[in-house]
Amino acid sequence: MDHHLANKRALRARPMMFDRDMLHADAVFHVYHPVNDLEGRAAIEAGLLNPLHAAFPDLERREDTIAAGSWQGHDWVCTSGHYAGTFANPLLRIPATGGLAFLRFGEIYRMVDGRIAEAYIHLDFLDLMRQAGCNPLPTSPGTDILVPGPLNHDGLLLTAQDPAESAASLALVEAMIGGLLSFDGRTLESMGMERFWRSDMLWYGPCGIGTTRGLGGFQRFHQRPFLVAFPDRRGAGHKARIADGQFVVTTGWPSVRATFSGPWLGQAPSGQPIAMRVTDIWRRDGKLLAENWVMIDIPDVMRQAGYDLFAHLPA
Repeated sequence: MDHHLANKRALRARPMMFDRDMLHADAVFHVYHPVNDLEGRAAIEAGLLNPLHAAFPDLERREDTIAAGSWQGHDWVCTSGHYAGTFANPLLRIPATGGLAFLRFGEIYRMVDGRIAEAYIHLDFLDLMRQAGCNPLPTSPGTDILVPGPLNHDGLLLTAQDPAESAASLALVEAMIGGLLSFDGRTLESMGMERFWRSDMLWYGPCGIGTTRGLGGFQRFHQRPFLVAFPDRRGAGHKARIADGQFVVTTGWPSVRATFSGPWLGQAPSGQPIAMRVTDIWRRDGKLLAENWVMIDIPDVMRQAGYDLFAHLPA
């Protein structure tokens, strides 16, 4: 069996992708703020696994995508979806609702000998705050929804994918990233995004930005406000960039560096340099991109700018 398939199937066989048996003893997890960096099994259990299970005693994992590939000599597996369960006890001081809640996740694992050596994990705690009625940010300019999986329900890639399809997907995403970097500082049209996206594309952003439809919606609700806030944004490099069939995944910790120069998500510009943790998953449809799941560690960006989005929560 292809080793990427073996890694995906080994992880899928576990009730939690990162349970103790799947971890190397010295595994390192990099997690959405305020969890941040955890080193070793004991720290990962104490800082992430145990709090999740305490908050959601009937926790279940609902996956929408799983993809794998190699990048710079390392093997990676990415999965996304939601944790779901009864929000029975507070999590990171986010007050429990006593009812069903969903916690969106995006997880990328570096695999060594079939077990997890390193992880980059987004958990949309802002959206959990929204469900609990205590989101400190203004209502998202896009639409806050329970983010769906791929339109064709084909994101669980548990069979071998055509290498030519994977190469075509990666080439399209890399060309699109090149277009983003060609911004002339004046008009969004200078990026030529229509060359890369379907007219009815869907962009599934994090809570604080929300989901948008079509290139116009993407530009109105995310791209233009983002460029006003971070006009000097530049790439900071990816930790992983993989393609698997029609899906492409990238993550950077950070993947963007910029100066917080304009208002963003209701917060005044701080003038501070920031580093932005981002994970993207794209689905290609034919010659164009059709869907993009985007996870941005907004609490960490705001922390760097001097805004503590957890400060209003109960002690």
